[in-house]
Amino acid sequence: MSEARGVNGSQKKAPMREVLAEAAFQLYLERGFERTTVDDIVARAGVGRRSFFRYFPSKEDAVFPDHESCLADMTAYLAAARPRRDAVEVVCGAARLVLRMYAANPEFSVQRYRLTREVPGLRTYELSVVRRYERTLAGYLSGRWADAPDGALRAEVVAASVVAAHNNGLRTWLRSGGEGDAEVAVDRALDYVRQVWGEASARPAPTAPARTDEEEVVVMVAAKGAPMWRVIQQVESALRDD
Repeated sequence: MSEARGVNGSQKKAPMREVLAEAAFQLYLERGFERTTVDDIVARAGVGRRSFFRYFPSKEDAVFPDHESCLADMTAYLAAARPRRDAVEVVCGAARLVLRMYAANPEFSVQRYRLTREVPGLRTYELSVVRRYERTLAGYLSGRWADAPDGALRAEVVAASVVAAHNNGLRTWLRSGGEGDAEVAVDRALDYVRQVWGEASARPAPTAPARTDEEEVVVMVAAKGAPMWRVIQQVESALRDD
């Protein structure tokens, strides 16, 4: 990963940030996070100590070298979203950018997940990164719902729901060792968010046409957020029983 071949066959060096991140991560796996020092990392990378701190404020940052660029991509994605697009769909799409970052390098992502589970300090750092994503989503939603009643509250709740759903699906994939399609698990989790908070779910039900005396009405109560297939199944069952 430290060198790549150009189109003309010559080798070109990988960016120093990538070289340092790779050296750091390999040492964490070999020696353990706590036993690895910055001096160890720069020695492995073949650079000076100042080079490390030019790119990473701490050892923890070197474990998550791709999150800053992903956060920038998310911010740009939200800024470019069409104003008429369902706001919940937009933030779900933004969350998928994080998923794709993990899915681009499954082996590294799985190893990092396992390392993070073993080191409490890394887990704490990871939670702070997740919180930054959540604040970014909430900021976008607050702007979209600025004139709505409880718009700020709704923005916080929906952003937290999106992050929780995304992380549930992502961790399911990571725990499997990165097997299969990561998007399947994440999309399944995000579907729940869209069903409950999407603009389509907030639209008032159409007015029922006037019925004649010969018509019969079936009334059914479903749990809020119930999967659509279950609602349809219950309606069909009620009609058959009737």
